[in-house]
Amino acid sequence: MLAGLKADRMPAHIAMIMDGNGRWAKNRGLSRLEGHRQGAATARLVVEACARLNVPFLTLYTFSSENWKRPPREINALMNMLYENLEQKAELLQRHQIRMRMIGEPARLPSRLSRKISEIEEMSRDYSHMTVNLAINYGGRQEVLRAVNAIINAGLDAGKVTDQVFRQYLHTLNDPDPDLVIRTSGEQRLSNFLIYQSAYAELVFAPEWWPDFQVEPLLRALTEYQSRQRRFGGL
Repeated sequence: MLAGLKADRMPAHIAMIMDGNGRWAKNRGLSRLEGHRQGAATARLVVEACARLNVPFLTLYTFSSENWKRPPREINALMNMLYENLEQKAELLQRHQIRMRMIGEPARLPSRLSRKISEIEEMSRDYSHMTVNLAINYGGRQEVLRAVNAIINAGLDAGKVTDQVFRQYLHTLNDPDPDLVIRTSGEQRLSNFLIYQSAYAELVFAPEWWPDFQVEPLLRALTEYQSRQRRFGGL
């Protein structure tokens, strides 16, 4: 599985922008919903691959705060699909000892989906091999503003708000920053994803649409990551 990768240089946290489901489907004369179904299958495969590669943290950009602009019919189908996929993931999480949690704002989600997310979070909370964050109704700018408002409401002295303190008000809390951000479909932007946490992340833009992002493209992205020298502003 390592395929020439160096185990001691694996990223501690991979974040993925799963882009291109709709274009994958359109290119095959299929419905956008079928593209999302295939994308969900790819997400499961990638989670399993990262678990086998001993990647401690994986964050998947599942539904952005901007995705509400899509047609209501597609949004409803996506919410139903998320619910069904979460129901099916219990065995996968147990087998690989994966803790799953949501990052984002739950208030706008359908109530049954919110309940299912809470159920899965509780069921998997003691699993320690890997943490998978599902970014649902998530936006990076919104997350920063939420943190600022929470700090103001807590009455903290502005002079004492360090980077470490600020992180406690982010959705990701004590998770390490992403070492590697992968975006599929050839687009080259972060699209409001983990904008505070990704300040020093290595970025890899894969040409494949998300449903085609199987194990080989993942290994290529990891090989690219391991070829880079990370200096964090130093020499």
